[in-house]
Amino acid sequence: MATNGYTCDDAIEGLKKLLSQNSDLESVAAAKIKQLTAELEATETNEFNPVERIQNGFARFKKEKYETNPTLYSELAKSQSPKFLVFACSDSRVCPSHILDFQPGEAFVVRNIANMVPPYDTVKHSGVGAAVEYAVLHLKVEHIVVIGHSCCGGIKGLMSFPDEGPTSTHFIEQWVKICLPAKSKVKTDCSDDMDFTDQCTNCEKEAVNVSLGNLLTYPFVREAVVNKQVSIKGAHYDFVKGAFDLWNLDFAISPSLFQ
Repeated sequence: MATNGYTCDDAIEGLKKLLSQNSDLESVAAAKIKQLTAELEATETNEFNPVERIQNGFARFKKEKYETNPTLYSELAKSQSPKFLVFACSDSRVCPSHILDFQPGEAFVVRNIANMVPPYDTVKHSGVGAAVEYAVLHLKVEHIVVIGHSCCGGIKGLMSFPDEGPTSTHFIEQWVKICLPAKSKVKTDCSDDMDFTDQCTNCEKEAVNVSLGNLLTYPFVREAVVNKQVSIKGAHYDFVKGAFDLWNLDFAISPSLFQ
């Protein structure tokens, strides 16, 4: 890289010339050449190396976590028994294990656009259905938490896309329409002078409630809730304010639904 015609090679050659003229500066100049070379070459390339990032990340994890807790990872090698099934957004800013300090083995996590749970359907969205089934019937999780978050692009899309007509995306519009009832509620309840950002914030929370309701369309979830084997909760993480809200919904479910 050149700055005003002065290159990395020029800087190094200048130091070498100074070194040849002043032998007393040999050790200092040699160290400076090494430092300058590394800094300027890094600036010149300035490229993100994904392989190096992954390798370094795993090396840190292995040294700082895996090797410092051999008992935990030995137990996890045998089986898992998480207490939580967590639905969270795929947004890179809202990793649930990071936010809630979950340790390996504590939470079975499903992440998708806008942390949505579709209603029970053995054909559509079967990937989500399989995760719910496995967590509830096989892992025997005790708590299901759906976590919405601030500045959610999926919710912004839901609030922006037309409810009907042709779509401009391959998958996103059809997916976020899972929570159209949340959009309708926000549009009905909010005053005309509420700005779009605040509407989206309200919808982020209402969409969580829609997903909680959708969870109850899964027969095995409903039965587990009625039998008090599973609790379901909604949550909202505001990373702008550093706040986390957690709530329950009273669905007034009774065992008579299964008779």
